[in-house]
Amino acid sequence: MIPLEPAAAAVPGVRIGHVHLRVADLDRAIAFYGGVLGLDVMQRFASGAAFLGADGYHHHIGLNIWESAGGTPPPPGHSGLYHTAFLYPDRPSLARAVARVLAAGIRLTGKADHGVSEAVYLNDPDGNGVELYRDRPERDWPRDAGGRLAMVNAPLDLDDLLAAGV
Repeated sequence: MIPLEPAAAAVPGVRIGHVHLRVADLDRAIAFYGGVLGLDVMQRFASGAAFLGADGYHHHIGLNIWESAGGTPPPPGHSGLYHTAFLYPDRPSLARAVARVLAAGIRLTGKADHGVSEAVYLNDPDGNGVELYRDRPERDWPRDAGGRLAMVNAPLDLDDLLAAGV
């Protein structure tokens, strides 16, 4: 392996475009990401894959059963994806998404106020971690005395969040 020098700065405009997951049951995964989280099925392939997106985008998440049909989640203590995070444009839309999750009987695995964002955590039907969050305006992000970002892991008032979706 060739050692690389650290990049001087991130390339402007680079962002994660999509996540592609192996799932055990494609229909079940589509029901979760489409029916519960509200993504649109943009394309489905007979080979056992589907691509879902929001706002007409070709896909934010890919799902397939190519090597995982009927499979089980990796056991704790193994490497892999921790969670996929879905960024909502504002607090009311996040609140409505969380309300849909709760109405579907899906258990939350966590919730936190990170100072820069408010986040709720859950698992998809295959045990993959999912984060639903919204960012606060950058001007409101917590900073230390040196001006560096100072994220926190404070409790999130779920009832207050849900009230914002009404």
